[in-house]
Amino acid sequence: MTERTILIADDDRAIRTVLAQALGRAGYNVRATSSAATLWRWVEDGEGDLVITDVVMPDENGLDLVPRIRRVRPELRVVVMSAQSTFATALKAAQRGAFDYLPKPFDLKDLLSLVQRALAAPATATEEDGDGPEEERLPLVGRSAAMQEIYRTVARLTTTDLTVMITGESGTGKELVARALHDYSRRRSGNFVAVNMAAIPRDLIEAELFGHERGAFTGAMARGIGRFEQAAGGTLFLDEIGDMPPEAQTRLLRVLQEGEFTTVGGRTPIKANVRIVAATHRDLRQAIRAGVFREDLFYRLNVVPIRLPPLRERAEDIPLLARHFLDRAKAAGLPAKSLDNEAVERLKAHPWPGNARELENLMRRLAALYPQEVIGEDAVAAELMEAEAVQGAPAAPAMPETLEQAVERHLTTFMSAQRDGLPVRDLYERVLAEVERPLLRLALANTRGNQIKAAAMLGLNRNTLRKKIRELELPVVRGLS
Repeated sequence: MTERTILIADDDRAIRTVLAQALGRAGYNVRATSSAATLWRWVEDGEGDLVITDVVMPDENGLDLVPRIRRVRPELRVVVMSAQSTFATALKAAQRGAFDYLPKPFDLKDLLSLVQRALAAPATATEEDGDGPEEERLPLVGRSAAMQEIYRTVARLTTTDLTVMITGESGTGKELVARALHDYSRRRSGNFVAVNMAAIPRDLIEAELFGHERGAFTGAMARGIGRFEQAAGGTLFLDEIGDMPPEAQTRLLRVLQEGEFTTVGGRTPIKANVRIVAATHRDLRQAIRAGVFREDLFYRLNVVPIRLPPLRERAEDIPLLARHFLDRAKAAGLPAKSLDNEAVERLKAHPWPGNARELENLMRRLAALYPQEVIGEDAVAAELMEAEAVQGAPAAPAMPETLEQAVERHLTTFMSAQRDGLPVRDLYERVLAEVERPLLRLALANTRGNQIKAAAMLGLNRNTLRKKIRELELPVVRGLS
């Protein structure tokens, strides 16, 4: 096999030496330089099978070299290294045509694995897409290893229309990632439409997503445009997808399979020209096992999974995030503040059950309520102790919410939404169906799909149960032991 040559450009002699030794031991021929000009001359002369370049060099920015290399030698892979490990660097590297981005410091095993992948990858054309965003406008903040991997993934995805599933606890920034996928993609000129599945009454979700024709249901006095049409040419963000009812899941699956949909009450297919980004804080695999989420839909949505780590798993990002949120508070008109070292350490020791959202709220409180310009540990500790007391307060002596109270609360919320002219007729039957669905679904889940046992549990005749399963279109998992 012909020896492959790797061209390295970095103004740090120690890095050049370490890389040359590691790659040499792996069987590669290595040429290393401290200047972009020398690297460019080698590329123009047809040398090298792979380029590894730093961003900051004395004579030229390494990122500016990438599109030039891609134009003269489109088959030549370029890996970009940088100590400026931000979303901007990863995004610019991807958009200018780099094969990958490697944040410093890195493990040599990761580098060797990346080199193998780059040399084995087939040649592809990569669109050059401008200079990317300004640093201060970036939606994603943090330099931890976990965030670096997210930056790299999001940067790659901005050049595709692949469906993405974002998972993470509440407050981790799932919508921020979804917006970044849209704002820095080829679809950014289209609309970004966000829908929270948990906030829509279940029997209105299909009309909300796909629209409806006049007369499709009681109260539909005119044609309604759904979110799929609103997002045409852009991105549709389906938040809390785990709360989508089974009937809407079936219809969404059909759209993902066929690439088109019909409105409620309509017959003419409409092309679904949207990129789907879904998000959830739930464990959807557990929901699949419980029979409340379709497995085939899960795999259609989970093409590229992105897990957002909770803040407690990336405590090293807290100082940067705190500074970012204080700057945002200042931009919103609050006094300029900073934190002393002891205050920062106290923040890093907090478990942050509310994640970045909780940290942002704390920074806004500190900026608004404390007169000193430099916030100390005492102020931070006082605010966190109050928050911890609220979060740790026991539920008792308050009594648990009864089923009747829960139903009344949900109906109150539903009826308050009728100001929009939505249908309120046949409410009795609809409410009974809403209660029947989860009751039957849970009974079947608890009896592992055994309808005889489920009917006995519910006190129903088996034929009656089978009829209701058909009427409510409930998925039934059979044959489980």
